[in-house]
Parts: sequence; structure tokens; C-alpha cells
Amino acid sequence: MATNQNLETDNTSEPLIVQQKDDELLEIHSDGMWMVCLSTFVSVFGAFEFGSCVGYSAPTQFGIMDDIGLSLAEYSVFGSILNIGAMIGAISSGRIADFFGRKGAMRLASTICIIGWLAVYFATGAILLDLGRFIMGYGIGILSYVVPVFISEIAPKNLRGALATANQLLIVIGISVAFTVGAFVNWRILALTGIVPCIILLVGLCFIPESPRWLAKVGHQREFEAALRALRGQNANISQEEAEIQDYIESLQQFPKVTIIDLFHKKYIRSVIVGVGLMVFQQFGGINGIVFYASQIFVSAGFPPNVGNILYALLQVVVTAVGATLIDRAGRRPLLMVSASGLLAGSLLIAMSFYFKTFQYFPKSVPILALAGVLLYIGSFSVGMGAVPWVVMSEIFPINVKGTAGSLVTLVNWLGSWVTSYTFNLLVTWSSYGTFFFYAAICAMALIFIFKVVPETKGRTLEDIQASMNS
Repeated sequence: MATNQNLETDNTSEPLIVQQKDDELLEIHSDGMWMVCLSTFVSVFGAFEFGSCVGYSAPTQFGIMDDIGLSLAEYSVFGSILNIGAMIGAISSGRIADFFGRKGAMRLASTICIIGWLAVYFATGAILLDLGRFIMGYGIGILSYVVPVFISEIAPKNLRGALATANQLLIVIGISVAFTVGAFVNWRILALTGIVPCIILLVGLCFIPESPRWLAKVGHQREFEAALRALRGQNANISQEEAEIQDYIESLQQFPKVTIIDLFHKKYIRSVIVGVGLMVFQQFGGINGIVFYASQIFVSAGFPPNVGNILYALLQVVVTAVGATLIDRAGRRPLLMVSASGLLAGSLLIAMSFYFKTFQYFPKSVPILALAGVLLYIGSFSVGMGAVPWVVMSEIFPINVKGTAGSLVTLVNWLGSWVTSYTFNLLVTWSSYGTFFFYAAICAMALIFIFKVVPETKGRTLEDIQASMNS
């Protein structure tokens, strides 16, 4: 542990952050803080790529259908096959990240996405087009797991939430950029722009360290110490943090290799319930139905879709950025509670707008309720349920099960995304207002789940969180 004398005599590099907890003193010098920020900046281009892939299909629908001659059903396959690829990528993401390292997994995923984009660019028929979209899905299935895990493993505990939330911020920015650029260029050019974040990520990874915790896990002692020092500053005292990580890794070596079945053992079941539960409520609360069909909702309710979509895109980016500034101040649980409450209220407003439209009540209020409901829903999702489940997922699992457990949680997320997207039109056909009352009921259950089950992880080391979760 650093002494006061150490701090007084080291005038060349004053600690940028000194965090006291009981006897623990954590130093992060300015050069270390710069490297943490650079590493986060580079890695979140994986999240930007995620958003680019997800946002690609909406502005390109009519261009692709006209140029290649796809039917609506064939284009629906093209749009949805991304989720299938992502589910397969999610299954393998943890193993890949554990075997190749966090940086190696991001390199592999970026390369896969580039191949997918090129396949789409050169496609002259449905087969190559769908294959490219599937390959892209596989790549972002890996990225959706490894980016938040990498950030959580390199970040100091008092900044971990804010830095990890940058992952969700770049996803929504990627979606917004794809929508905006897609309005001005054809679908082949837009496919080429999707390669840009992959190239930036591949180049940037050459200049940042690997996750110290992964290096310690695989026994690369010298590289572990060098990476931790780069992330905390060359003159920082890293002895205590280094010892904590090493002790934790050594204790984990006593456990056998973990399979999916082992995750349901008493030792890990609480973490699995929290991680999987948050993803279930994140997706089955209706987010993808609202995101993918926002224009349809506005039209059905009688509100101009272009105005609604612009307001929606701006709100999503701004509120996600606000959430990033609050997560390490307010904490994970409060943001999740506020978010789930807003999702509940937004779903009810949308449901009421369709109810009034169906039964011809208060017709002038229908567009206002629809707009208010969608914007409240999107704003609430962006401030909490969009980003925080990924942050919590990256914090609650011990490193010996993080690969397997992360794959399971990510798979559940993508499966929920596909189910919600696939069933939305069927539900709306059954009952427009009933669909959103159904989503409201799920959001109400999410509120109870967060209050009863989800722990607060703000300001705690990963080792502390995992010990308390899995004891």
C-alpha cells in the first residue's frame, strides 16, 4: 500500500484520483487515466459497429428490394437473419474471449464483420446478401459480449459504470448514423461505411493494453503487471490492486472448468438469475418492437412519422449520454428503477392512444399520447435498461465462469430481441392496445425484479461484487 511519504516525494506524477476505502488506497495517475480513456474509446468502436449493423436494414429496405428484386418476405429474412447470426456469435463469444483474449476477440469479430459487409456490398442476389448479413450478426454477437467485459476489467471501480455505459451510447450513435447516412447514399455505399468502425477498432487495438485480469488468468505475469501499470500510471502504486487480482485468480484456479449446467449450481445461480433476468426484461418489455416499428406506430396513431423519428433519435442519444454521467453517482439500481418505471408509464400511454383510437374516444389526444408514450419509453430505456444490464452482466460473474455465463446472458438477449421483433406484428394484429398493455405488465414485473433481486454494484471492486454474489 502506498504511504503518505510516497505521495509527498513523488512530485513528477501526482495521483489524478485517490480513492479511500477502509485501508485501501488506489492511485490512478494522469498517464494511467489517459490510457483507460483511450482503451475505452478504441473498444467502443465495437459498439458503434454493433449499432451500424442493427441500423443498416431500415434505410436500405426499398433500395435493396428494387435493385436485387427481393420480395417483402425475402427482405424480412435479410433483416431478421442478423439476430440468428448474433445468437450463434453469442454462444461462442465467451469461449472466444477466454481463448484469444479480449483484444483478440475484438480483432476476430471486426474481421468477421468486414467480411460480412463486403459480401453485402458485392451481392447480386438474396443468397450472398443473406450470408453477409448472417456473418455480420455473428461478429456483433461476439462484440456485444466482449466490449463491456473488456471495459469493466480495465476501468477503476469509481468510473467503471460510466465507462461501460459508453458501450450503449455508441450503439445508439451507430444506429443514428446509419439512419442519417442511409438517407443520402445508396445501400452499397452504406455497406462500405460499416467497415470504417472495424478498421478504426483494428488499428486502435495495436495501441492499448490487454485486460490485466485476463492476462493474470492465463498466467502471463509479466504482461499482467505491464498492462495494469499502463492503466494506472507508471508511477502509481499498483501493489495492492495487483495482489487482490492475483489472490482472486489463484482462488479461482481451484475450481474445475465450468459448463452451462454448472452455472445453475448454488454457487453461481444468483448471478445467473440477475444477468439473465435483466436481459429478459430488457428485451421482452417491447424495446425492439418499438424501435423497429416506431414509424408504423406514429402512422397508426396519426402522427407524422418523420417528425417522430427525428425526435426519437435525438432523445435516445442525449438521454443515453446523461445516463452515462449518472451511473456512478446514482448507482445501478436507482437508474434501473427509474428506467423500468418510465417504461411502464410509456407503454401505458401508447396502449391508451391505441385504445382511444380503436373505440373512437378523444381522437385529438391519440397522436399526442402516442408521441409522448414513445418518447417517454425510449428516453426511459436509454437512461437505464439499455445500458445498465450490460454493465451489471460484466460485473457479477467470476472470471472463471465469465466466458460461459456471458455467452448464456448474451444469447438470451439476442434470442429475446428476435422473439420480440418477430412477434410484434402478430401481437399488434391481434390487438394494438392489448400489445402495449402486455408490455406494460412485463415492465411492472421488471420493476419488482429489480427491487427484490438486483444488487447495487456501484463503487465496489469486481472481486468484492463476485464474492458477495457467489458466496
